Amino acid sequence: MSETTVSERSARRTRGAWVLFDWAAQPFYTIVLTFIFGPYFVAHVAANPVEGQSLWGIAAAAGGVTIAILSPVLGAVADQGGRRMLWLALFSAALIAGMACLWFAVPGAGEGRIYFVLGAFALAMLGAEFATVFTNAMLPDIARPGGIGRLSGLGWGVGYLGGLASLFIMLVFIVAESTSGRTLAGLSPLFGDALSFAGERASGPFSAVWYFLFVLPLFLFAPPEAPRPSARTGIGAAMKSLAASLRDYGLGSAYVRFLFARMIYADGLAALFTFGGVYAASVFGWGATQLGLFGILLTLTGAGGAIAGGRADEIFGPRRVIMFSLAALAILGVLALSAGRDHILFVIGVKPADGGLFASVAERFYLVVGALIGVFAGPVQAASRNVVTQLAHPARMTEAFGLFAFSGKATAFLAPALVALVTTVSDSQRIGIAVVVLFMLVGLALFTRVPIPEAR
Repeated sequence: MSETTVSERSARRTRGAWVLFDWAAQPFYTIVLTFIFGPYFVAHVAANPVEGQSLWGIAAAAGGVTIAILSPVLGAVADQGGRRMLWLALFSAALIAGMACLWFAVPGAGEGRIYFVLGAFALAMLGAEFATVFTNAMLPDIARPGGIGRLSGLGWGVGYLGGLASLFIMLVFIVAESTSGRTLAGLSPLFGDALSFAGERASGPFSAVWYFLFVLPLFLFAPPEAPRPSARTGIGAAMKSLAASLRDYGLGSAYVRFLFARMIYADGLAALFTFGGVYAASVFGWGATQLGLFGILLTLTGAGGAIAGGRADEIFGPRRVIMFSLAALAILGVLALSAGRDHILFVIGVKPADGGLFASVAERFYLVVGALIGVFAGPVQAASRNVVTQLAHPARMTEAFGLFAFSGKATAFLAPALVALVTTVSDSQRIGIAVVVLFMLVGLALFTRVPIPEAR
């Protein structure tokens, strides 16, 4: 066997292991953050749902602020020292430990237990986001020439599938419905019963084991990092490097302009997913089962969209993929808001549901629109990752992805805050959520002014 063949086989293993990271990490976002543990904590762990939502929001905000502040610094530290895998190991351990401790979130827990659980959640959030910074920075080193977009899209797509598979397992085997005491498949839950909420509590340890198993290949097959003669890992050297990067880019540079645009449309995209389920629950009365199935649908279409978007990225470039997808998401956001209990497209009357799963025309219309939102959300995120590799300094790639993470967290509070404000002032849930569409359009307008070169 030739040396070239062995080298290519090793490179394929590395790329495959890198893609599996998204599969490994996604249950934290799908199961813990969005569909199972988060709603459970708000409704059953805290003293009441209002307090629960407040505490959950504070923990998420604290984690987001910490991530925004430290992501660029940690990226600079890693680029100075060239020890990405060490940092990845440390933050992977934090993610696993934080998720495992969520098992202790028993119903009606005392104040001390509640704060312990919130701390564990914040630790897991930090681990997930910081680990992603370092794996993102590997992308230009392991992708084939001209294949960054395709590999990035594949990673996002496989990540969506990981979220889908993990959510499916939880709903079918572990989480019991409160009314029947059975899982979605009519089975007895593997852990405890519905009254003890053992299934919801198990979502953290389940996600921790999932991550541990599927992140291992990345540590086994990651290419060795060559030592750098002048490498220094001190915080002082990292901060100097970070300051130099910001000075070199300049406020008017293409990369900084991209970060501003991405900051706006990423906020809108996050809020779209956050409030999409809230809107459906309020308008159609969807419960946990319907929302779980809705989440599976969005995850599935998001996976297909991310993979297809990676291919489109190779053909048309990330600029066109992002612009087309953002325009489509703005239109789909309006269509989603046009659906009500007894109408679609704002004025077309339909018969309300009279029982049954997704029984009304309006509900099915909302499902279709939601599925299409998933299709276009994946390409935006995957192509944005590719844009970083086109605009950032090659020698400071981890640092650049730290700034990229910062742009995704710096104003993460803004879209939800404006939704709440407009909803209060207008006394209309629909008008309030329409702010999300505005974020898409503003982000699109800013992005059109970002010059992006051809792939390196």
